[in-house]
Amino acid sequence: MKKLKKIAAGLLILICLVEISLWASGNLYVNKVLALTIFSGKLGPDIYELNEFEYKTIATSKPEPWPDVSAEKAYILPDTSLAAFRQYETDYFLVIQNNQIIFEYADESRFIGTKSEPVNSFSMAKSFTALLIGCALKDGYIHSLDDETSLYIPELRNDSRGKITIRQLLTMSSGLAFDENYASPFSWPARAYYGDDVNSLTLTGELADTPGVRWNYKGGDTQLLGMILKNATRKSVAAYASERLWQPMQAEHPAYWSTDETGMEKVSCCWYSHARDFARFGRLMLQYGNWNGKQLIDSTYIAECIMPAPVLDENNSKNDKYGYQWWLMNHQNQRIFYARGIRGQYIFCVPDMNMIIVRLGHKRASKTGHNVPADVYTYLDVAFNCAVN
Repeated sequence: MKKLKKIAAGLLILICLVEISLWASGNLYVNKVLALTIFSGKLGPDIYELNEFEYKTIATSKPEPWPDVSAEKAYILPDTSLAAFRQYETDYFLVIQNNQIIFEYADESRFIGTKSEPVNSFSMAKSFTALLIGCALKDGYIHSLDDETSLYIPELRNDSRGKITIRQLLTMSSGLAFDENYASPFSWPARAYYGDDVNSLTLTGELADTPGVRWNYKGGDTQLLGMILKNATRKSVAAYASERLWQPMQAEHPAYWSTDETGMEKVSCCWYSHARDFARFGRLMLQYGNWNGKQLIDSTYIAECIMPAPVLDENNSKNDKYGYQWWLMNHQNQRIFYARGIRGQYIFCVPDMNMIIVRLGHKRASKTGHNVPADVYTYLDVAFNCAVN
């Protein structure tokens, strides 16, 4: 009994020392990391964590459901494709062509039609944030993409980082150093996701490269765009997203954007919605910013979003895979631009087929050449096979 008491006392002292160390180093957020991951039987963030954080609602208005002809087409998912869907724990898969749903898959263990729990977009939100920059440019809140960030972020005035332009943030060529190590609880993504002040965290990023030269994927660039949106519009990013996108696009459900404890949206991730509503971003992109005859974003801006940014990639080669926070690729002779998240959240746009593909789930494959997760090809092949000729 005495031995057990000594062990318990030793553990208590160790826990106290760890907590003091976390407090002293400003890393108390690690407690939340552990609570939501290891102590919950997970190795990382989950797609169903909306209620674990504060959030703001992105309201909708006058919802317009997608026409659904999937039952008429009756495409049967091949066994090999179904096995891949299950391997990567696909909860939802949706194919829309010519503005009609032609195929829909739902894991019945979680889903009943569209009455699913809203899913975390993770980094697809970066692509949505880029569209909001296009809205602010059209509305005159932002004068030019070549404006320096110091015009919109007071903390960067009289700071060399303040000369970074909005365009350089959009193309992730700011030159700022953010540790994008997803395996570390002390990296920028973990601090931004679980921490209590994402803007203050982001302002600690220092210049490590000449702005405008090299693409380097990092969420800190996107968070700076969120700060610009909030300061330029004098509205919360969620409120502006509702006003300029979600309501005009007639989403069926409200969406939600996780915030830190100051109320700031974590714009590099954490927009929660449903597959059919995520698909609306694809339609907006395919229509070059037009929705039912109303130009929500200038078509020239959308065109720039899906053009390779004129910078070097991580291998010092000419970039051909990234635009304004939208990924670019080709498959089966089809040009594709897409949004993607770390757990295999995808919105694919295939312009020559007038097709949108949405996949939501828990896992994705390792990356192949050209920085493309290997499971991407499975989803594209299924969609192409069930396409209307």
